[in-house]
Amino acid sequence: MTRRSLFLTAAASGMAMTLASTGPALAGGLKGSFAGLSNHETSGSVKVVEKDGRYIVELGRNFSLDGGPDPRVAFGKDGTYDPNSKLGALLELTGKQRYAVPPTLDISGYNEVYIWCDVAGVPLGVAKIN
Repeated sequence: MTRRSLFLTAAASGMAMTLASTGPALAGGLKGSFAGLSNHETSGSVKVVEKDGRYIVELGRNFSLDGGPDPRVAFGKDGTYDPNSKLGALLELTGKQRYAVPPTLDISGYNEVYIWCDVAGVPLGVAKIN
């Protein structure tokens, strides 16, 4: 079963994370582009959008990661990854994907989106968002 299948199964059974309903107003959303780190190729766009009071991190159609064990999507600020901000496992190595921001996570304190390797404890890519 792929990560995407697991996510969709969880969503269908009601186990998926609820979307955020708190945080800063994002007129037009926050946007950025990934750069690879730790000898990994990571590229493509990312945006954080608000719709109906819900916040979502959306990796663009052009998103690409060359690989890595257990990549996660999370937030950080000024070059520092926040392990308490994980949004979930990366669903696919390429293409458009969406990740719900939990309602308890205040995204106003972040200015970066990370692709983080939990196993090695290193960033695979980071995008400054503004």
